[in-house]
Amino acid sequence: MKLLSYSHPSIRNGSTSFGAVNDTASPAASIVDLSTRMPGVRNLSDLIAQQRVDEARSIVETASPNPTVHVALSAVTYERTLPSPGKIFCIGVNYGGRNAEYRDGQDAPTKPSVFVRFPSSFTGHDRSLIRPPESPQLDYEGEIVAVIGTGGRRIARADARHHIAGLTLGNEGTIRDWVRHAKFNVTQGKNWDSSGSIGPWMTTLDEIGEFENLHLTTHVNGELRQDDTPATMAYPIEFQIEYLSTFCTLEPGDIIFTGTPTGAGARFDPPRFLEPGDVVEVSVPELGTLRNGIADEVIS
Repeated sequence: MKLLSYSHPSIRNGSTSFGAVNDTASPAASIVDLSTRMPGVRNLSDLIAQQRVDEARSIVETASPNPTVHVALSAVTYERTLPSPGKIFCIGVNYGGRNAEYRDGQDAPTKPSVFVRFPSSFTGHDRSLIRPPESPQLDYEGEIVAVIGTGGRRIARADARHHIAGLTLGNEGTIRDWVRHAKFNVTQGKNWDSSGSIGPWMTTLDEIGEFENLHLTTHVNGELRQDDTPATMAYPIEFQIEYLSTFCTLEPGDIIFTGTPTGAGARFDPPRFLEPGDVVEVSVPELGTLRNGIADEVIS
């Protein structure tokens, strides 16, 4: 099942709704709206937090084809897939070859690099990533994003998959010069409003095989920039859940950006940062394609 957040004038007076999309490859793909059929659930983040994904699946399986339930996918505006996530963890320097990209002569770390982001730093599918006037160094980082479905503390790696509601895609957009404003600090460069994205939907785990077999690519204006699989991760997704849950309780609706492959714009010589008019596409066949244009921030 593929769950998404969206808006459409005919649903909830145009405010953010959520539902399940069917036949995503078809031009006639439609959404079974769930926001009007699940009382007490505010949005998709709330659905996951309340652990009502199975209830949503039952509604989708029995939905009748009438216009009050179905909305054409082509007619909606995509919103950030998880409108109100809990904790947003990001794992750095994870895929094969990433440590070497830093060219600092240091060995790969024995523990993962971890930082956090704020929800406002992400937008949805088919929305523009925003380049601020303070810096021209907006960069892309295509990633697989794990959504926690069942919380826990000190989760064993062998049990980690049972705690995941599904996977989605992310572009962990970064303002590169601002991550170097201080020592041991990336917060400023990672949290500019709408500098990153999440989407287009969350695919539930029953539709996903082994994580190692997922094929992640990032294209910029049709040019392949990133190309890898989680099989090369130094810290697999299951380990990430074990590690993070050691020091804090993971809760339903928390999300983990699991790392980006080699090939971000900053790693080229000279660097290749994003500019207005560029289009970035992050893809995994099982998860879809997250597409975003680039626009300069408008200062009023």
